[in-house]
Amino acid sequence: MSKILIRGAKVLGGEPQDVLIDGETITRTGTGIEAGDATVIEAAGQILLPGLVDLHTHLREPGREDSETVLTGTKAAAVGGFTAVHAMANTFPVADTAGVVEQVWRLGKESGYCDVQPIGAVTVGLEGKQLAELGAMHDSAAGVKVFSDDGKCVDDAVIMRRALEYVKAFDGVVAQHAQEPRLTEGAQMNEGIVSAELGLGGWPAVAEESIIARDVLLAAHVGSRVHICHLSTAGSVEIVRWAKSKGWNVTAEVTPHHLLLTDELVRTYNPVYKVNPPLRTEADVIALREALADGTIDCVATDHAPHPHEDKDCEWAAAAMGMVGLETALSVVQQTMVDTGLLDWAGVADRMSARPAAIGRLEGHGRPVSAGEPANLTLVDPAYRGAVDPAGFASRSRNTPYEGRELPGRVTHTFLRGRATVVDGKLA
Repeated sequence: MSKILIRGAKVLGGEPQDVLIDGETITRTGTGIEAGDATVIEAAGQILLPGLVDLHTHLREPGREDSETVLTGTKAAAVGGFTAVHAMANTFPVADTAGVVEQVWRLGKESGYCDVQPIGAVTVGLEGKQLAELGAMHDSAAGVKVFSDDGKCVDDAVIMRRALEYVKAFDGVVAQHAQEPRLTEGAQMNEGIVSAELGLGGWPAVAEESIIARDVLLAAHVGSRVHICHLSTAGSVEIVRWAKSKGWNVTAEVTPHHLLLTDELVRTYNPVYKVNPPLRTEADVIALREALADGTIDCVATDHAPHPHEDKDCEWAAAAMGMVGLETALSVVQQTMVDTGLLDWAGVADRMSARPAAIGRLEGHGRPVSAGEPANLTLVDPAYRGAVDPAGFASRSRNTPYEGRELPGRVTHTFLRGRATVVDGKLA
């Protein structure tokens, strides 16, 4: 590999520095570094971050390649500044065996755009009745550390307890999709004033909060790690804050869309706004932003959920739930957290790289931008402003809630172990 000199970038938003990459590694940082035979990237005014890490991505392969493939999903990830993603288990077949997680892992290796760490299912077929082969998935070539039935809740308390006990043996974590199924039967959107006015089935906050309360208590009882997926309500924030005050091993994530969008958008009846968990109220959005800022919520995770056109271009009740998010995540975080003064760029690096990598026990990612570290890096132009055009997405799907919306910031370069996957905003 050739040498690359990134000149004059603000590392984590600090003073301008030069960063020299040689092969897969950062070899020098500082000012006035001579270029020599290195390729020079003039990065004045840009922010240099460690490569972003997503704890919650749906790549759909195997089984739903009409929505996304590992290749197209990792291309989208690279464009969004990600160097590693965790691929959720709700594929067809479900990633509940060593064979399926190894297939996803190998597809990630072949794609070359970012590292793919498969997530294993907690239960066989995501059916919530019998534990999947957790140990075999961990011992496989994929080295699975995170387990989740995401898309469904592990609602049986005994099964959840057993899963927490099992993964404790190898420092794994159970990532819970907190949704009490009986409380959300027929639910179409957040339960509140808007659902009442529209006559749509309500999805109460307590359906999320009751599962989180149960699971933090179970994790404390077992002495194991639990991670809360896509936390979406102010009440959920308070439960996680309380659990952390007890010293329990609880972590949580929030999606970009829950930091920006509210249930008022459902008044349009546009199914692009239909998502699980649903868009909540303005008060919830404010609570989520504050919790991400103070560290109660550990990280931002995209919950990138691609769907083909026909699954979204239909009446609200029949539409699939989910939004694509890899290519817009950093821009939404800049708008909601950085431009509002709630987080600085060092905080973004912590919430979108260091902490998700630590939760997933992912080596080589989320590391400092310093000499001797792997050259997994993202270069961002924070001054950029532009309207979102899904026609230009690298993802195979286009179900973005931000079409036509102006968002700040643009990833100009992404480097995976010193190799450029994105150059000047385009896939390399």
